[in-house]
Amino acid sequence: MPAEPSAPFFNWLDHRAAGVLLHPTSFPGDFGVGTLGSEARSFLDFLAESGIRYWQVCPLGPTGYGDSPYQSVSVYAGNPYLIDLLELTKAGILPSETLGPLLFLPSDHVDYGALYRLKWPILRQAFAGFQGKSKTAITQLYGDFERFKATHVDWLDSFVFYQALKQTFGGAPWYEWPEDCRTYARFLASDRRTPELEEEAEAQRFYQYVFFGQWKRLRRYGKERKIGIIGDIPIFVSPDSADVWAHPEVFQIDQTDLQPRAVAGVPPDYFSADGQYWGNPLFDWTELEQTDFSWWKKRLQANFELYDIIRIDHFRGFEAYWSIPFGSPTAKSGTWVHAPGLAFFKAVRQAFPDARIIAEDLGSLSSEVYELLEATGLPGMAVLQFAFGGKADNFYLPHNLKQNSVIYPGTHDNDTTVGWYHSADELIQDHARRYFRISGQEISWDFIRAAYQSVSRLAIVTVQDLLSLDSSGRFNTPGSEQGNWQWRYSAAQLSRLHQQSAGYLRNLARLYGRIEEDESKPLV
Repeated sequence: MPAEPSAPFFNWLDHRAAGVLLHPTSFPGDFGVGTLGSEARSFLDFLAESGIRYWQVCPLGPTGYGDSPYQSVSVYAGNPYLIDLLELTKAGILPSETLGPLLFLPSDHVDYGALYRLKWPILRQAFAGFQGKSKTAITQLYGDFERFKATHVDWLDSFVFYQALKQTFGGAPWYEWPEDCRTYARFLASDRRTPELEEEAEAQRFYQYVFFGQWKRLRRYGKERKIGIIGDIPIFVSPDSADVWAHPEVFQIDQTDLQPRAVAGVPPDYFSADGQYWGNPLFDWTELEQTDFSWWKKRLQANFELYDIIRIDHFRGFEAYWSIPFGSPTAKSGTWVHAPGLAFFKAVRQAFPDARIIAEDLGSLSSEVYELLEATGLPGMAVLQFAFGGKADNFYLPHNLKQNSVIYPGTHDNDTTVGWYHSADELIQDHARRYFRISGQEISWDFIRAAYQSVSRLAIVTVQDLLSLDSSGRFNTPGSEQGNWQWRYSAAQLSRLHQQSAGYLRNLARLYGRIEEDESKPLV
């Protein structure tokens, strides 16, 4: 059904600005993965000097199998891999020599298997140090631990026991646990809360306390430099997650045997004759509407506390979703089912009148989805790599864009611009060269300039494109299970970029109105 007529009510994108997309795992450093420590602050310093106003991240939750930030085991928790251990050594709860094993991890990519084996025992040692020593130094950094636990109790308790039980049962998903543990409610009614389990749950609380404390400090550092943070919310949640375990009632799950009735995916298209069977549990929108979308409001509230702006992935799922019977061999047997659409966003608007949300509206969409986007007033997205090789009416070509939009040369799911260009056929390459009147020799910077020039009020580029990297810098290849989410840059690369390009980027921002500063200064 078409969205009911309504004046747009999310009109927050009223300024021009530039941003950079980079997930924190990609920061450099000596301990196997990027963290929220000094290298993150150096990155923010670079953004500030470059006249860049926003930093966009992928979801920050703890990852499960496949290490994808879009398949987190919690929509609330933070990823302990991102904890800066050096800060804990300086606070006196972790001996510096315990970090030694991490020094043998690679520095040019994340080895998640080795990180899993090495970092968790060190985090546990930090927890032991926290228990056994004065907490004054830690409290000065991150606030009172007991207050943190009380503030986040709505999601924290279920999450930490989910983590503790998962460890107890050898990493198996919750739906393979013993019957008395297959939901949070059943667990609370059982006699499973042993001292050992309680101890592991408390350790998990400590990891979250440190993560949120370090994130709060980093965010404050960014605010001091006038850098806002754009977070990311996948619409669906992982089937093996604390969220489904704690609240099966908000999903299309049989409340007796806990089997999904239907799961998410996308229908057959040009790229896949069978469609895509994602397997994520679908929301029970009837249940959610009866509670005035309280589950979603809590989720959004938590994200608005973490970020200045949030991007919602798979926006079209709020208008209609592809429902696949659970256990189907492919996605072909699915059907489109309508979601609440405008009613949901009106409830969000009422709860969060100052909400700043970006809608991920990429791909081939129905007219109803476009009508919903128009009715809400949310800015959508455009990707320059999708613009070439066709006709002049291509939606993503800059002359067809709207001001109320966010433009990217490419996102975390795309190849780098250099990689894309060199793998594209001659027709696409020629179209891009003629459109921008360029040679293609500096295609990455050509696309960065084009994004800055465009009418889209927000232009976001990746660090890989700022570094003019080829496909070796690609962060994620959708549909591929190997080699994703691993890329990291080096401190030397950022230093060179800072020295050689910060001034140029600031001038681009001034030239195309993406920075607020003294207009009396001449452009150089």
